[in-house]
Amino acid sequence: MLVIKKKVKFMAHGLKVAGILNVPENAENKKHNPAIVCVHPGSSCKDQTAGIYAEKLAELGYVTIVFDASYQGESEGDPRYIEVPAARVEDIRCAVDYLTTLDFVDENRIGVLGVCAGGGYAVNAAMTERRIQAVGTVVGANIGRVQRESGDPIKALEAISQQRTAEARGTEPMIVNWIPSNQLEREKAGITDIDIVEAVDYYTTPRGQSSNSPNKLKYTSLDSVLGFDAFHFVEELLTQPLQIIVGDKQGAFGSYKDGHELYNRAASTKKDLFILENVSHYDLYDQPEPVRLAVEKLNAFYKENL
Repeated sequence: MLVIKKKVKFMAHGLKVAGILNVPENAENKKHNPAIVCVHPGSSCKDQTAGIYAEKLAELGYVTIVFDASYQGESEGDPRYIEVPAARVEDIRCAVDYLTTLDFVDENRIGVLGVCAGGGYAVNAAMTERRIQAVGTVVGANIGRVQRESGDPIKALEAISQQRTAEARGTEPMIVNWIPSNQLEREKAGITDIDIVEAVDYYTTPRGQSSNSPNKLKYTSLDSVLGFDAFHFVEELLTQPLQIIVGDKQGAFGSYKDGHELYNRAASTKKDLFILENVSHYDLYDQPEPVRLAVEKLNAFYKENL
């Protein structure tokens, strides 16, 4: 199906958020179209993996919106490059707000799909955003857990506190990289984990690189990430239908582990954990066959639940 791509902006906590609205051909001529909010990973942007899923789902008849997180990419917000879970979750709610203003979208048929950290944020938003009727995750990860397990969280928080004091007194903000800036830097650091190896390949080469995803993170914003649990209260509040998709090749980001945990804990009475064999975390970002299988599964899920 032909898809019309529109650059749009919507407001989120006083900021203009830049998005792409994917509208299936002729959808604007009829009412009650289902719609899906697509949420990108940490360090990512609307032009990468979440955008791939948004376009492919639109080809199947869903109105989809994908956007740069506030403070990142083409969206407004200062300071730049911060990763604040509360803002990421509010962005999703505001994307739902925007969809409800479109007369060709059925406000009772809105779903969400998140990739990697975007999956965790999608889950967290859906618990309190009851306009979201169905929740999908692709290699969904709990970014707070990932950060807490990547080192000593108390030492990290102490260092962040010291840096905040320094910046309050006039020191230039500390901007760090999410991942090594290239494979040579990764090799020099002795990092061999599959998720990080493939992250570097995805984000720093023509495979997936984008000017809106510059591998920059304001260091002090990690305090809120370290204190965040994407799955807090899922046993009580996540009641919507839930589709979880992961690959069975496990790496440092732990989406396989988080997928199982989410499946076991969520209050949803309709939930499914779909595991793709011999597939890695980043295979599900852009590799044709894993993405095809994931979209096929998501289409069946959203068709039933939206």
